[in-house]
Amino acid sequence: MSEANNDWLYEITPKRKLIDLNFKEIWRYRDLLVLFVKRDIVTVYKQTILGPLWYFIQPLFTSVIFTLVFNNIADIPTGNVPPFLFNLTGITAWNYFNQCLSGTSNTFTANAGIFGKVYFPRVIMPLKTVISNLFKFGIQLIILIIFYCYYLFQGAELSPNANIALFPVYLLMMALFGLGAGMTISALTTKYRDLTVLVGFATTLLMYISAVPYPLSEVSEKMPDWAWLVKYNPLTQIIEGFRYIMLDTGTFTWAGFLYTLTISVIMFLLGLIIFNRTEKTFIDTV
Repeated sequence: MSEANNDWLYEITPKRKLIDLNFKEIWRYRDLLVLFVKRDIVTVYKQTILGPLWYFIQPLFTSVIFTLVFNNIADIPTGNVPPFLFNLTGITAWNYFNQCLSGTSNTFTANAGIFGKVYFPRVIMPLKTVISNLFKFGIQLIILIIFYCYYLFQGAELSPNANIALFPVYLLMMALFGLGAGMTISALTTKYRDLTVLVGFATTLLMYISAVPYPLSEVSEKMPDWAWLVKYNPLTQIIEGFRYIMLDTGTFTWAGFLYTLTISVIMFLLGLIIFNRTEKTFIDTV
Protein backbone atom coordinates (compact mmCIF):
# COMPACT_ATOMS: atom_id res chain seq x y z
CA MET A 1 0.00 0.00 0.00
CA SER A 2 1.26 3.41 -0.81
CA GLU A 3 1.95 5.93 1.89
CA ALA A 4 -0.88 8.14 0.62
CA ASN A 5 -3.43 5.39 1.29
CA ASN A 6 -2.40 5.27 4.95
CA ASP A 7 -3.24 8.92 5.57
CA TRP A 8 -6.38 9.57 7.59
CA LEU A 9 -8.79 12.29 6.63
CA TYR A 10 -9.39 13.25 10.30
CA GLU A 11 -7.77 12.28 13.56
CA ILE A 12 -9.75 12.53 16.80
CA THR A 13 -7.41 12.74 19.77
CA PRO A 14 -7.69 14.12 23.31
CA LYS A 15 -6.81 17.80 23.59
CA ARG A 16 -3.32 18.19 24.95
CA LYS A 17 -2.99 21.95 24.91
CA LEU A 18 -3.71 23.91 28.06
CA ILE A 19 -5.69 26.53 26.12
CA ASP A 20 -7.21 25.24 22.91
CA LEU A 21 -9.96 26.99 20.99
CA ASN A 22 -9.60 25.26 17.65
CA PHE A 23 -11.09 27.83 15.30
CA LYS A 24 -10.27 25.69 12.27
CA GLU A 25 -12.29 22.78 13.63
CA ILE A 26 -15.12 25.04 14.76
CA TRP A 27 -15.25 26.52 11.27
CA ARG A 28 -15.44 23.00 9.85
CA TYR A 29 -18.50 22.39 12.03
CA ARG A 30 -20.03 25.82 11.37
CA ASP A 31 -23.17 24.29 9.85
CA LEU A 32 -23.79 22.42 13.10
CA LEU A 33 -23.24 25.61 15.08
CA VAL A 34 -25.75 27.48 12.92
CA LEU A 35 -28.23 24.61 13.31
CA PHE A 36 -27.95 24.69 17.10
CA VAL A 37 -28.39 28.48 17.14
CA LYS A 38 -31.52 28.25 14.99
CA ARG A 39 -32.88 25.49 17.22
CA ASP A 40 -32.40 27.61 20.34
CA ILE A 41 -34.14 30.61 18.82
CA VAL A 42 -37.06 28.71 17.27
CA THR A 43 -37.84 26.06 19.88
CA VAL A 44 -37.28 27.89 23.16
CA TYR A 45 -40.82 29.32 23.14
CA LYS A 46 -42.43 26.75 20.85
CA GLN A 47 -45.84 25.52 22.03
CA THR A 48 -46.20 28.53 24.34
CA ILE A 49 -49.14 30.92 24.30
CA LEU A 50 -47.21 34.19 24.04
CA GLY A 51 -44.19 32.81 22.17
CA PRO A 52 -41.50 35.43 21.36
CA LEU A 53 -43.48 38.05 23.27
CA TRP A 54 -41.69 36.76 26.37
CA TYR A 55 -38.61 38.52 25.02
CA PHE A 56 -40.52 41.79 25.51
CA ILE A 57 -42.49 40.97 28.63
CA GLN A 58 -39.65 39.90 30.92
CA PRO A 59 -37.51 43.09 30.77
CA LEU A 60 -40.57 45.37 30.79
CA PHE A 61 -42.19 43.77 33.84
CA THR A 62 -38.88 43.61 35.70
CA SER A 63 -38.24 47.31 34.99
CA VAL A 64 -41.72 48.23 36.23
CA ILE A 65 -41.20 46.29 39.50
CA PHE A 66 -37.75 47.81 40.03
CA THR A 67 -39.15 51.29 39.41
CA LEU A 68 -41.97 50.78 41.92
CA VAL A 69 -39.81 49.20 44.62
CA PHE A 70 -36.45 50.93 44.36
CA ASN A 71 -37.40 54.34 42.98
CA ASN A 72 -40.91 54.97 44.28
CA ILE A 73 -40.84 53.14 47.63
CA ALA A 74 -37.12 53.21 48.50
CA ASP A 75 -36.75 56.62 46.80
CA ILE A 76 -33.44 55.87 45.10
CA PRO A 77 -32.62 58.78 42.77
CA THR A 78 -31.55 58.30 39.16
CA GLY A 79 -30.58 61.88 38.35
CA ASN A 80 -31.99 63.35 35.14
CA VAL A 81 -32.74 59.92 33.72
CA PRO A 82 -36.33 58.62 34.08
CA PRO A 83 -36.27 55.73 36.59
CA PHE A 84 -37.97 53.29 34.23
CA LEU A 85 -35.40 53.92 31.48
CA PHE A 86 -32.57 53.71 34.03
CA ASN A 87 -33.76 50.28 35.16
CA LEU A 88 -34.50 49.03 31.65
CA THR A 89 -30.94 49.87 30.55
CA GLY A 90 -29.39 47.98 33.44
CA ILE A 91 -31.70 44.99 33.03
CA THR A 92 -30.99 44.77 29.29
CA ALA A 93 -27.26 44.46 29.95
CA TRP A 94 -27.75 42.11 32.91
CA ASN A 95 -30.09 39.78 31.03
CA TYR A 96 -27.52 39.05 28.35
CA PHE A 97 -24.86 38.13 30.89
CA ASN A 98 -27.32 36.12 32.97
CA GLN A 99 -28.60 34.17 29.96
CA CYS A 100 -25.05 33.39 28.82
CA LEU A 101 -24.11 32.20 32.31
CA SER A 102 -27.21 30.11 32.99
CA GLY A 103 -27.29 28.70 29.45
CA THR A 104 -23.68 27.44 29.55
CA SER A 105 -23.53 26.34 33.20
CA ASN A 106 -25.11 22.94 32.46
CA THR A 107 -23.41 22.16 29.16
CA PHE A 108 -22.02 18.75 30.14
CA THR A 109 -25.00 17.46 32.12
CA ALA A 110 -27.62 18.69 29.64
CA ASN A 111 -25.80 17.29 26.59
CA ALA A 112 -24.32 14.10 28.05
CA GLY A 113 -26.48 11.97 25.74
CA ILE A 114 -25.32 13.55 22.50
CA PHE A 115 -21.73 13.92 23.72
CA GLY A 116 -21.56 10.19 24.38
CA LYS A 117 -22.79 9.23 20.89
CA VAL A 118 -21.22 11.55 18.34
CA TYR A 119 -18.11 13.67 18.09
CA PHE A 120 -18.02 17.38 17.41
CA PRO A 121 -16.10 20.19 19.11
CA ARG A 122 -17.71 20.34 22.56
CA VAL A 123 -17.10 24.07 22.84
CA ILE A 124 -19.75 24.54 20.14
CA MET A 125 -22.47 24.01 22.76
CA PRO A 126 -21.54 26.98 24.99
CA LEU A 127 -20.73 29.06 21.91
CA LYS A 128 -24.18 28.49 20.40
CA THR A 129 -25.75 29.68 23.67
CA VAL A 130 -23.80 32.94 23.60
CA ILE A 131 -24.63 33.53 19.92
CA SER A 132 -28.33 32.67 20.19
CA ASN A 133 -28.65 35.00 23.18
CA LEU A 134 -27.46 37.83 20.94
CA PHE A 135 -30.81 37.52 19.15
CA LYS A 136 -32.67 37.99 22.44
CA PHE A 137 -30.38 40.84 23.41
CA GLY A 138 -31.06 42.52 20.05
CA ILE A 139 -34.83 42.40 20.66
CA GLN A 140 -34.46 43.84 24.16
CA LEU A 141 -32.12 46.50 22.81
CA ILE A 142 -34.81 47.54 20.32
CA ILE A 143 -37.25 47.90 23.24
CA LEU A 144 -34.70 50.05 25.04
CA ILE A 145 -34.24 52.29 21.99
CA ILE A 146 -38.02 52.70 21.60
CA PHE A 147 -38.41 53.89 25.20
CA TYR A 148 -35.28 56.00 24.84
CA CYS A 149 -36.86 57.84 21.90
CA TYR A 150 -40.17 58.14 23.78
CA TYR A 151 -38.58 59.83 26.79
CA LEU A 152 -36.44 61.98 24.49
CA PHE A 153 -39.57 63.33 22.80
CA GLN A 154 -41.08 63.90 26.25
CA GLY A 155 -38.25 66.35 26.99
CA ALA A 156 -35.94 64.17 29.08
CA GLU A 157 -32.28 65.20 29.08
CA LEU A 158 -30.81 62.16 27.35
CA SER A 159 -27.82 61.83 25.08
CA PRO A 160 -25.28 59.10 24.40
CA ASN A 161 -21.68 60.23 24.67
CA ALA A 162 -18.62 59.62 22.52
CA ASN A 163 -17.88 56.38 24.37
CA ILE A 164 -20.83 54.77 22.56
CA ALA A 165 -18.11 53.39 20.27
CA LEU A 166 -17.23 51.04 23.16
CA PHE A 167 -20.62 49.32 22.88
CA PRO A 168 -19.23 46.24 21.04
CA VAL A 169 -16.48 45.93 23.66
CA TYR A 170 -19.00 45.94 26.51
CA LEU A 171 -21.03 43.31 24.66
CA LEU A 172 -17.87 41.24 24.25
CA MET A 173 -17.02 41.58 27.95
CA MET A 174 -20.49 40.39 28.95
CA ALA A 175 -20.16 37.41 26.61
CA LEU A 176 -16.63 36.49 27.75
CA PHE A 177 -17.44 36.80 31.44
CA GLY A 178 -20.67 34.83 31.16
CA LEU A 179 -19.09 32.19 28.91
CA GLY A 180 -16.04 31.75 31.14
CA ALA A 181 -18.06 31.52 34.35
CA GLY A 182 -20.59 29.20 32.70
CA MET A 183 -17.95 26.80 31.38
CA THR A 184 -16.30 26.68 34.81
CA ILE A 185 -19.58 25.89 36.56
CA SER A 186 -20.47 23.36 33.85
CA ALA A 187 -17.24 21.47 34.53
CA LEU A 188 -17.92 21.46 38.28
CA THR A 189 -21.50 20.23 37.90
CA THR A 190 -20.25 16.97 36.39
CA LYS A 191 -19.26 15.98 39.95
CA TYR A 192 -21.38 18.30 42.10
CA ARG A 193 -24.93 18.36 40.75
CA ASP A 194 -26.27 20.64 43.48
CA LEU A 195 -24.33 23.52 41.88
CA THR A 196 -27.08 23.62 39.25
CA VAL A 197 -29.55 24.72 41.91
CA LEU A 198 -27.06 27.14 43.39
CA VAL A 199 -26.52 28.96 40.08
CA GLY A 200 -30.09 30.30 39.91
CA PHE A 201 -29.98 31.43 43.53
CA ALA A 202 -26.49 32.94 43.25
CA THR A 203 -27.21 34.92 40.08
CA THR A 204 -30.20 36.55 41.77
CA LEU A 205 -28.01 37.69 44.64
CA LEU A 206 -25.27 38.72 42.23
CA MET A 207 -27.66 41.05 40.44
CA TYR A 208 -28.19 43.06 43.62
CA ILE A 209 -24.46 43.60 44.17
CA SER A 210 -23.89 44.53 40.53
CA ALA A 211 -25.63 47.93 40.68
CA VAL A 212 -28.48 46.84 38.41
CA PRO A 213 -31.38 48.50 40.31
CA TYR A 214 -29.41 51.46 41.67
CA PRO A 215 -26.51 53.74 40.71
CA LEU A 216 -23.03 53.03 42.07
CA SER A 217 -22.83 56.54 43.55
CA GLU A 218 -25.69 55.72 45.95
CA VAL A 219 -23.76 52.81 47.46
CA SER A 220 -20.65 54.94 47.92
CA GLU A 221 -22.72 57.61 49.65
CA LYS A 222 -25.01 55.51 51.88
CA MET A 223 -22.86 52.44 52.56
CA PRO A 224 -19.21 53.53 52.26
CA ASP A 225 -17.97 50.56 54.31
CA TRP A 226 -19.45 48.08 51.85
CA ALA A 227 -19.04 50.10 48.67
CA TRP A 228 -15.87 48.21 47.70
CA LEU A 229 -17.89 44.99 47.32
CA VAL A 230 -19.98 46.59 44.59
CA LYS A 231 -17.28 48.82 43.12
CA TYR A 232 -14.77 46.05 42.45
CA ASN A 233 -17.39 43.68 41.08
CA PRO A 234 -16.59 43.47 37.33
CA LEU A 235 -20.28 43.24 36.51
CA THR A 236 -20.87 46.55 38.24
CA GLN A 237 -18.36 48.20 35.94
CA ILE A 238 -20.11 46.64 32.93
CA ILE A 239 -23.59 47.76 34.03
CA GLU A 240 -22.42 51.27 34.96
CA GLY A 241 -20.41 51.57 31.76
CA PHE A 242 -23.35 50.41 29.66
CA ARG A 243 -25.57 53.03 31.28
CA TYR A 244 -22.88 55.65 30.81
CA ILE A 245 -22.48 55.14 27.06
CA MET A 246 -26.25 54.88 26.50
CA LEU A 247 -27.61 57.52 28.88
CA ASP A 248 -24.56 59.62 29.73
CA THR A 249 -25.09 58.93 33.41
CA GLY A 250 -23.27 56.79 35.92
CA THR A 251 -19.65 56.16 36.78
CA PHE A 252 -17.04 55.52 34.09
CA THR A 253 -13.25 55.43 34.35
CA TRP A 254 -10.72 54.03 31.94
CA ALA A 255 -9.07 52.23 34.85
CA GLY A 256 -12.37 50.48 35.64
CA PHE A 257 -12.90 49.68 31.97
CA LEU A 258 -9.46 48.09 31.57
CA TYR A 259 -9.87 46.26 34.89
CA THR A 260 -13.15 44.73 33.73
CA LEU A 261 -11.79 43.83 30.30
CA THR A 262 -8.82 42.08 31.91
CA ILE A 263 -10.99 40.14 34.37
CA SER A 264 -13.36 39.10 31.56
CA VAL A 265 -10.52 37.74 29.41
CA ILE A 266 -8.98 35.93 32.40
CA MET A 267 -12.35 34.43 33.33
CA PHE A 268 -12.84 33.21 29.76
CA LEU A 269 -9.37 31.65 29.54
CA LEU A 270 -9.79 30.01 32.95
CA GLY A 271 -13.17 28.62 31.95
CA LEU A 272 -11.73 27.34 28.66
CA ILE A 273 -8.87 25.56 30.45
CA ILE A 274 -11.21 23.86 32.92
CA PHE A 275 -13.70 23.03 30.13
CA ASN A 276 -10.99 21.39 28.00
CA ARG A 277 -9.67 19.34 30.91
CA THR A 278 -13.14 18.17 31.93
CA GLU A 279 -14.10 17.33 28.35
CA LYS A 280 -11.64 14.40 28.32
CA THR A 281 -13.13 12.48 31.26
CA PHE A 282 -16.58 13.93 32.06
CA ILE A 283 -18.49 11.09 30.38
CA ASP A 284 -17.25 8.72 33.09
CA THR A 285 -18.70 10.85 35.91
CA VAL A 286 -21.95 12.22 34.41
